Amino acid sequence: MMKGYTRDTLMIQGTTSDAGKSTVVAGLCRLFRQRGVSVAPFKPQNMALNSAVTSDGGEIGRAQAVQAQAAGIDSHTDMNPILIKPNSDQGAQIIVHGRAIGNMEAGEYHHYKKMAMTAVLESHNRLKQRYPLIIVEGAGSPAEINLREGDVANMGFAEEVDCPVIIVADIDKGGIFAHLVGTVELLSPSEQQRVAGFIINRFRGDIKLLEPGITWLEERTGKKVFGVLPYIHGLHIEAEDAIPENIVPSSNGEHSNQLRVVVPTLPRISNHTDFDLLRLHPDVDFQFVQSVGETGNADLIILPGSKSVRDDLAWLNESGWSSAIKRHLRYGGKVIGICGGFQMLGKSIHDPLGLEGDAGSSKALGLLDMETTLGEEKQLIRRQGTLALGSAQVEGYEIHMGISSGPALHSPAIHLENSDDGAISEDQQILGTYLHGLFDNTDAARELLAWSGLSKNALSSEAPFDYRLLKEQELDRLANIFEENLDIQSIESLMNAG
Repeated sequence: MMKGYTRDTLMIQGTTSDAGKSTVVAGLCRLFRQRGVSVAPFKPQNMALNSAVTSDGGEIGRAQAVQAQAAGIDSHTDMNPILIKPNSDQGAQIIVHGRAIGNMEAGEYHHYKKMAMTAVLESHNRLKQRYPLIIVEGAGSPAEINLREGDVANMGFAEEVDCPVIIVADIDKGGIFAHLVGTVELLSPSEQQRVAGFIINRFRGDIKLLEPGITWLEERTGKKVFGVLPYIHGLHIEAEDAIPENIVPSSNGEHSNQLRVVVPTLPRISNHTDFDLLRLHPDVDFQFVQSVGETGNADLIILPGSKSVRDDLAWLNESGWSSAIKRHLRYGGKVIGICGGFQMLGKSIHDPLGLEGDAGSSKALGLLDMETTLGEEKQLIRRQGTLALGSAQVEGYEIHMGISSGPALHSPAIHLENSDDGAISEDQQILGTYLHGLFDNTDAARELLAWSGLSKNALSSEAPFDYRLLKEQELDRLANIFEENLDIQSIESLMNAG
């Protein structure tokens, strides 16, 4: 068991977005935890619509919550002090230390960066007092010339705290040597010296064929390649933001007892990790879809969370989804709405302050007798309760700015500790809730899938699908692959192991 390090911070940056930074940080957090090191993840600035509620009642990027799980610790707002949640092409909600401070246009946020750096350094200093090792995730690329001034997310932070940097590149995208050499060349001299070396990610094939390139890269840059990570087939780590393009349905519809579930891919969809269990469940045929024509003979349609509920509601109407959902219900199908999707099921949505766009009201789907009004105070809370459908325990978190009211809420979907949540329609075909993570609990998932129409033969399985156990197993698997393919001893030497 290692006792500690002289240097407390190591930063992982990437040549591009989706180079694998989040996964590398998660893998290193789990690996060091297995070695007995008390470690914490950190991301100075994150731009993502997938978020999580922390132990201290704030909001951070979903990736940092996953990394905290990998480290074996509870998530905290200090792990992601600046979270940017886009709500238009040029504007976003800015969250500092877990709390929304308002909306800003891109230019306005650029001028706010000095204050953002102060918040970042405050959080980093607090983490240093609690953990001997902090593994930091950068954002995008450190070589974005137009974003260098006042940089908070990459080298600007690394220079402030004087930490070593490892750069990750995705070889599966191609052009990896150009990516790595070009990135280093575009850094300032002091930043170049800060780069300790590289990790090559998602390699397929014979490693011997790559070795001449690695030798050239090390000679050309004077930087060490700390290892080559293989392309890990079937790896499941919750996504940081966008729905991956290579999502594979959980099945091919081969079994007659499968439940077919579809989720409309809203333009501003948020927290799509709510459906990871369904994607992976062996008895569920799951699809994210955009076109109404792709719904087929779905058993269950789920309306997901949204960062701009009224805009996404307008998209549902324009795309024909509203009519399709009502037709689906007439034929006996089931519908679930989560958070923003739950609000869409009501009669109307009001945004008098223009918090998510232009001030005004929108007529909703009218499937539940309730209305929602958006307010300035965001609800951020972890919840535990019992499904009204049966007796299954459910736990999750709320992240929303709307307050719903109306007769529909008199038939709640979930009984919480001191209150109720959501609604179930009188005909038992529609369920709505503010609770994210609805399917993560094994018993709750089984009850919801049974309500949705999953065959009793599938539900009678002696070993029900346990999503939480799977997430732990995947993190252990990731750490084991890192142990086999990375030069961990050299990485530790960067930290001057005590």
